[in-house]
Parts: sequence; C-alpha cells; structure tokens
Amino acid sequence: MPEREDEVFKYHCLNPIAEVGLSHFNDNYVECDEFKDADCVLVRSAKMHDLEVPDGLEAVARAGAGVNNIPVEDYAKKGIVVFNTPGANANGVKELVLAGMLYASRGIVDGINWLLENKGESDIAKKAEKQKKQYAGTELSGKKLGIIGLGAIGVRVANAAVNLGMEVYGYDPYISVDAAWHLSRAIKHVLKVEEIYANCDYITIHVPLLDSTRHMINKDNIRLMKDSCILLNFARDELVDEEAVVAALKVGKLRRYVSDFPNPTTVGAEGCIVTPHLGASTEESEDNCAIAAVKELRDYMENGNIRNSVNYPEINMGMPERASRIVVFHENIANMLTNFTSGFGDLGINIAAMNSKSKGDRAVSIFDLDSSPSEDEIKKLQAVKGVFRVRVVK
Repeated sequence: MPEREDEVFKYHCLNPIAEVGLSHFNDNYVECDEFKDADCVLVRSAKMHDLEVPDGLEAVARAGAGVNNIPVEDYAKKGIVVFNTPGANANGVKELVLAGMLYASRGIVDGINWLLENKGESDIAKKAEKQKKQYAGTELSGKKLGIIGLGAIGVRVANAAVNLGMEVYGYDPYISVDAAWHLSRAIKHVLKVEEIYANCDYITIHVPLLDSTRHMINKDNIRLMKDSCILLNFARDELVDEEAVVAALKVGKLRRYVSDFPNPTTVGAEGCIVTPHLGASTEESEDNCAIAAVKELRDYMENGNIRNSVNYPEINMGMPERASRIVVFHENIANMLTNFTSGFGDLGINIAAMNSKSKGDRAVSIFDLDSSPSEDEIKKLQAVKGVFRVRVVK
C-alpha cells in the first residue's frame, strides 16, 4: 500500500500480535499502552463485551475468524468497524481436521495412552504386538465425508479429502462465488443437510456461531446419522449439543466425537477426543492473521475502505485524491443519501465521487469532495437523524 504523509494513528493490542504483522504498520502508527487511548485495536481472544468504549475508537481488527468476543452490533451503532481475517488460518485448521479424522479412525490416541501406561514393561514391544488389535481402525479412503459449511476452511477440507480418496458431500446454501471456484468438481453439493446426516461416515462442521446455528447438531439429527459416524467440530463448541453427543456415544449411536473446544462435558468423556483449541495455533496461521488484520486496519484508517468487516458492508474508493474524503455510517433507510447530497449542495461543496453500500439495517457512504467541510459543517452532518458516525479521512 502506498504510504501517505498524514496524521498519526494510535493502535493498541489487547492480545500479543505476531511481530511480522505489526511490522506492516508504517511510521504513521504508534502503539499505545491503554485501550482508552486507541484509535484502532488488534485483538485475538480477549473479551471486549465489558470494556468501556473510548470515544475515539474507530476500528477493531480480530486476528482470526470468530468474533464472539467482540460486541459487534453495539459497535456498529457507534460507527466502529469490526474486521476479521477469514481464510488466514484456514490451512492450519484444515490440517487439524484431517488429523482429527485419522485419530478417530485408527485408535491412535488409545494406543499411545496404553503404551504410556505400560512404559515400564521390559517386553513392551512383544505386548504391544498382542495389544494392537484392540486399536485396529478403519481407513479414510473410500469413506463418505460430509462437510457442513463451504467457506475458506470447509473448501480446503473438501479438496484435501478428495485427494485422500474420500467421497465428499458438501452443504452450504450460501456458498460464495469465490469458494465455489476453488471447490473440486468431485464434491457432491447437496441441497438438504439431511443427506449428509443420513449418508456420511464422517461429518465436520464449519459454520459461524449464530442464533440460527446454535446447537444445529442436536439429538434429533444425531438420530439420522449412522451408528458408525464420526463427528468433528473445529468451528465452535456451541454449534453442537454436546450433552446429546455424549449420550449418543454411550449407547453406540456415534463412533467418536472430535472437538477442539475443551469443556467439562467432553473432556474425558467416553468416545470424545478433545484438543486444547489448537486449530489456528500454528506460527503460519498467527502470522497470516496478524498481517491481514494490520492491512485491513491500514486501508480503513488511511483511506476509509472496508474489507472483511462483520458489521458493515465492503466498500472501496481507492486512495483519496480530492480535497476531502468523508465516511458516513448510518441507518439503511430511505432518503439518507438525499439528505447528505443536498446538505453538501447547500454548503456549496461539490461531490466529486461517492459510493454507498448497505448491509442489513445499516449502511456506509463515502464522499470525495472538492473542498473540505468545516468542523461545524461536519457536526451538522453528524446531527442528521439516522447517522451513527461521521469520519473525516482527509
């Protein structure tokens, strides 16, 4: 990104952020020690719901995909843009999903634990030869894998599973054009998720946690699954009714449950393999997420452009080339643009270029102006009913 000689922005890290990412800030950015002083924030897992929001906070970038630790809707109403970094950690999670399938299929974990329990035996090798039949498993090749959610991670899992010789079913009614382009032609795109429940030997879920997806795997659709089914969850634990899963494992309705989210329900439960939230915990994933988060913040702070936001639409006007650039966050209701354009017209300010995008009940509009509004004129714009925030980029 070309550098601009402009104001200094203060950023704060609520969690340690990979230095390779922070190195993408230029001299116009300085790190501040206190959240209350920040213009923009980088975060990984720190919970922000109870933090008092500084008046000057303009953007939050989550170095990762999930944003459950951020009050996204509250921030939207304050004109604070929340970014995430979808896909930056996708390969790390994909590899762990593949490992989870192998662990659950081959009795690897149980076999390792048996060896540790008997490590003092002098004839351990001989005993292991007799014991190993207890851990005989099944191969992935030729089995059916169902993937619920074909985003950045789901697509990678699907393509890798095809290369392992698996028959892959994918379900995602909202699959993006970009994801579809990257999806192997061998994947069978099903229109009803029940087809996955009924037919697949392995089921892995890769959707965001929303009110509509909470406990989407529950006792009712577990009943539809094969008794030999292995269920994998590397997305969010609350997507699955884990008490129902544990109950199903006890009676042999499921073969294994593999989760990356430790909690009292699953850790140590019969048939559960639980890892300590390792999905994106690779050096490469953390570096990729940090770099992506910093680039998103820079493009927004310097240019007002929004990419990969979870609470505002994507919008891009390139670099500001006119006298002034104004970004307005507002409700998505009738006559808002008319109010803005007539307001600039009344002030004798010509709009050289503009763009407006909406997302649900909110919208963002960018105006490139041939002259700069005064502070009082900006306050009048801020006072328009339905406006959340007016940001002067230049």
